[in-house]
Amino acid sequence: MTDFFDLLLQHTITMMAIVDPLGVSAIMLSLLPATATKEDVNKIAFKSTITIIIAFGVVLLLGNILLQIFGIELDSIKVMGGLVLLLMAIKMVNGSGEGKNQTKEEREEVKTHEDFSVIPLAIPITFGPGIFATIVILKGHTHNFIDLLALVLAFLIVALSVYLTFKNSIYIKKFLGVTGQKIISRLMGLIVGAIAVQFVLSGTVALLKGYLG
Repeated sequence: MTDFFDLLLQHTITMMAIVDPLGVSAIMLSLLPATATKEDVNKIAFKSTITIIIAFGVVLLLGNILLQIFGIELDSIKVMGGLVLLLMAIKMVNGSGEGKNQTKEEREEVKTHEDFSVIPLAIPITFGPGIFATIVILKGHTHNFIDLLALVLAFLIVALSVYLTFKNSIYIKKFLGVTGQKIISRLMGLIVGAIAVQFVLSGTVALLKGYLG
């Protein structure tokens, strides 16, 4: 049971750092129209959270199948996913990732559509390539039902934190201020960077052993 809680804590911290609910909540506030009410914020929080949970389920079920179809090794995903996370971490630490994965086209779409809770807020801003790769990698390391349960519960904890952060984003911004949110995002960036290095190193070592051994 101790191993289960250790794994649960490890997965939760890993995915929480990558998703960065506080950083994403700041983006959500920047997308909100001036006329938005507390009820609007609650609806956006709920729809975004449901969307990322569904996305998690799809990746969890189909991630390994896609790897098999394309003949991609898990260690290759670890290296590539680690590089994606490393780039994301550098942006977070430098403070140049406030827009996260939001493209110019998606920003334009927000201006013409009032409901942005699914696209681009949930996907790809909250649930982007970094968390996608991480879920596939962590799923690849599950050996039994307990490991899988720890992964699922960890993401549900992250999803709950996303919901609560989005729902209370206005109050959080008042409490932390812009500077406080940026400091936390930079700290999350350091954690994501460390995770990324581990992914790249372990994946590279495993690939070299496979090809040279």
